[in-house]
Amino acid sequence: MQAPLQQLQHPLLQQHNLTLWVKREDLLHPHISGNKWRKLKYNLQEAKALGKETIITFGGAYSNHIAATAAAGAEFGFKTIGIIRGEEHLPLNPTLQFATAQGMELHYVTREAYRQKSESAFLAELAEKYNQPYLVPEGGTNQLAVKGCTEILEDVTIDFDVICCASGTGGTIAGVIAGLKGEKQVLGFPALKGGDFLKEEIEQLVYNYSGAYYSNWQLITDYHFGGYAKVKPELLHFIQEFQKQHHIPLEPVYTGKLFYGLFDLISKGYFPEGTRIVAIHTGGLQGNAGFKERLGIKV
Repeated sequence: MQAPLQQLQHPLLQQHNLTLWVKREDLLHPHISGNKWRKLKYNLQEAKALGKETIITFGGAYSNHIAATAAAGAEFGFKTIGIIRGEEHLPLNPTLQFATAQGMELHYVTREAYRQKSESAFLAELAEKYNQPYLVPEGGTNQLAVKGCTEILEDVTIDFDVICCASGTGGTIAGVIAGLKGEKQVLGFPALKGGDFLKEEIEQLVYNYSGAYYSNWQLITDYHFGGYAKVKPELLHFIQEFQKQHHIPLEPVYTGKLFYGLFDLISKGYFPEGTRIVAIHTGGLQGNAGFKERLGIKV
């Protein structure tokens, strides 16, 4: 499977003499697309090698990762269990409807209990309760996920100067940084408010994978729009206009913020003339159905 490059044409790009391609990771798979495919790839192989029949993971009620893990389990023959933050609400939202249709068992925990998802005692209890399943962390981010994300740029045959991607748990950008080994420039656009906290986590992920620290990257933290899954009218308008002009669907949590921020930086002259930019479309489009249902908006 390949994620093609799509070059964008836009007056701002011409005005500033820039070239911009979109790496269409969203086209990798109908349901396990973008960075979720990359993160799950080696985890699925490891689960199979260990003889595990069940995969257990964590997420919120609208989680791209929950949906992708459920689809991966159905496609590759694993039972899947999703530990969902918060109380059950019926009818299920589109994300959880899809997950259950793929065979995932949903188990709800309080937000207080959910905060223990990385603690050894909590994980040991889950392992005993569910007969020693294969554990994938929230968002899919672990060392095997970083390994998968190092491969995002392997089929990029053009020369470029800057690579950009949205950031949630930091696994995708960590893989990109590790894969480039200090070359080029990497810009991450956190979806969470106060995204500077990710810097230390990303550094650690990169170091744990590659044994090295790199300085060719930074986080752009000005485009969170109020925080994770928060939206504002200007963001929704941008997403709708972007899709009309470029025929590329976006979503408001990650990719919408990435491209809004990227074009805002371009308009402010952030990039030197002649810069060649690649922006990674990390998928996550399944979440648009949930936004439409919750907020009555079209994205």
